[in-house]
Formats: sequence, structure tokens, C-alpha cells
Amino acid sequence: MTIELSLQAPSPAGLIWRVTRNESPAGDAEREEILAEPGFGQYFTDHMVDLCWSEKGGWHRPRVQPYGPIPLDPAAAVLHYSQEIFEGLKAYRHDDGSVWTFRPDQNAARLQRSARRLALPELPTDLFIESIKQLIAVDAQWVPSNPEESLYLRPFMFAKEAFLGVRAAKKVGYYLIASPAGAYFPGGVQPVNIWLSTEYARAGHGGTGAAKTGGNYASSLLPQAEAYEKGCQQVLFLDGEYIEELGGMNLVLVKKDGTLVTPASDSILAGITLASILQLAKDRGLAVEQRKVSINEWRDGAASGDVVGAFACGTAAVVVPIGKLMGEEFEIVHEGPESSELAMSLREELTGIQYGRVEDRHGWMLRLDA
Repeated sequence: MTIELSLQAPSPAGLIWRVTRNESPAGDAEREEILAEPGFGQYFTDHMVDLCWSEKGGWHRPRVQPYGPIPLDPAAAVLHYSQEIFEGLKAYRHDDGSVWTFRPDQNAARLQRSARRLALPELPTDLFIESIKQLIAVDAQWVPSNPEESLYLRPFMFAKEAFLGVRAAKKVGYYLIASPAGAYFPGGVQPVNIWLSTEYARAGHGGTGAAKTGGNYASSLLPQAEAYEKGCQQVLFLDGEYIEELGGMNLVLVKKDGTLVTPASDSILAGITLASILQLAKDRGLAVEQRKVSINEWRDGAASGDVVGAFACGTAAVVVPIGKLMGEEFEIVHEGPESSELAMSLREELTGIQYGRVEDRHGWMLRLDA
């Protein structure tokens, strides 16, 4: 059961938000127990955002409502043709109790690019940001205050129209749910081992690799399982001889002179964490190269000492050094302080900005509870 709260003032997009309170929210004691050890993606806040789109009506009926199942017709297009996209970002609690998020305009822009590729409607940036503010307005108490913890925000969109013809859906739903997230590395950041997949590809030229869509992640699950069997935590994909990205993170090589090199391709998801890390490196006067990078360049550079380290980066882990790249007939090992020193320094600076401990020189942070 639910309790109707109120009609909110018009959003920047001119839409009136209807807020319906959950009549049975988690109690203070239950919520505190969850926040003491939240893990990742296991628990969800009391409410969610629900926003509709139709070919005739455009974006309409924005709502904050109790978290719960989504009614779906068995013929909904998403179930048959995978017309769906999503995003991932976080809300952070600063020492003064305020709640902030990091570069949401960039997540909005990436969601729009993904929508364009999957023939879905593009959600305006102001409406995307407003949906986050509306959810935080009722669920701010779910944002953890412990170090390295956050509230993970998952916006997603999918084709809801009940129609089995192969065409772009004329009815779409946008939702936003939130899940408290514990520290990704509870015992401190440790280097990870990566398995090089040579049998499977994540995406290809002209495909959906640059879109944040579930099919890309589904295609990585089998090679990811292979990586686990090889004693690795992540899998690296290639496009021929060229490095692409990991199953869920971008890759950066660190050269002896401090230059950062990251693969460029139209089938790589543009990482917001990656772009931010590269900007912080440029701020320090370091060179940054985004270009095609072959696997042999990494192997030869590691052997000669020109490549002294590598790291992966993404929303969940932020930055994690790579200790080993393992393949069927070779192994690249990065060890010693030099291999991870720059990566960890950049990680500390970026998380410092996100949690309000370091000056936000670029204006990346947006307050949500103001």
C-alpha cells in the first residue's frame, strides 16, 4: 500500500512530478543494518522513478513511487529484441551531510548516445538530472556516510510496447533505482589479474560497443567465467590485434615517463571515470594518448621497461591497478611501487573530489539535496 504525498513544482522540462510515498519503508534500524554492510547491488531504496514516453505524447507522467515490480506484457519489445540501455553513477555524502553526484551531465549525454544507437528516445539532460534529484529528495537517508561508500544510481530505459514486429518501439519506459554500495575494496585496493580473451569478442566496428546496453555485458559473461577459471578477476577483449576494453571497465597503460595511453575505437564505451582521470593527468602536465593500441605494444613495452604499469577504471571500482595480464601462451607482470603509484595517486585525487575532500577545480560535482 502507498500514501500519496504531493504534486511537486514543475521540473526544468515543464513536467509536474507526482510523488507517492512508500507506506512500508525500511525502518531506521533495518536501514542502518543494511548500510553497515551494503555490499553492491543487493539492497534497494524505498522508492524509484518512473517516466513514460510515447510516440504521440513524448515524455510524460513523471513519478516517484514505491520501489517494486514493473508490470510488463509478455510481448514487450525489450523481451524479444533487447531494445534497452542503462547508466551508472553515484551519490556521495560529504562530511557536512550534504549529498552530491559526479558529472551527471556526462551520464545524461552518454544515455542519449546509447538511445540514439538503440533507436530509443533521447531523455533531455535536465530531465535526467531532475529524476535523480527527485529520488534523492525522498531517499537521501539511504546515502551512506562511511568512507568509500556511496549510493549507486541506476537509470535505465527499455521498449515497453507490446508488439512483435521488428521496428523501434513506440512506447518506452525510463526508470531510476538506487542501491547503497559498500567500499569496492574493503581491505584496501589490490592489483587485479586480467585474462586476455582471444576466442570471444565484446563488440565490433559498427556494432553497439559504444552504447551502454545490456547485450554488450551479456556477451562478456562467458569469457568472464573463463577468466575466473584462469584465476583472473576481469577479462580483456581485442579487436583483431588491438586492445578494446575489459568486461566492464576501460584500460590505461602507464609509460615510464608518466604518459598515459588508452585505446581508442568506435566500439569502446566512452568512460566518464576514464575521461576524468585523463583530465587530472593533464592537469599535472602529463601526456595523454588516446589511439589504437595493439597487444604487442603492451607486451613489448613491458618487456623493454617502457610500459611500467596498467590500470582499469570505471564507476564502481574507480581505479584499480593491473598486476598481471595472462594469456594462453604469455604473461605480463607489473609489480613494485612504480607499477601502481601513479594510478593510486590519481584514484586518491578523483575520490577526494567526489567526497568533497579535494577542490573541485572543474565544477564536476552537483549538489542533489539543495
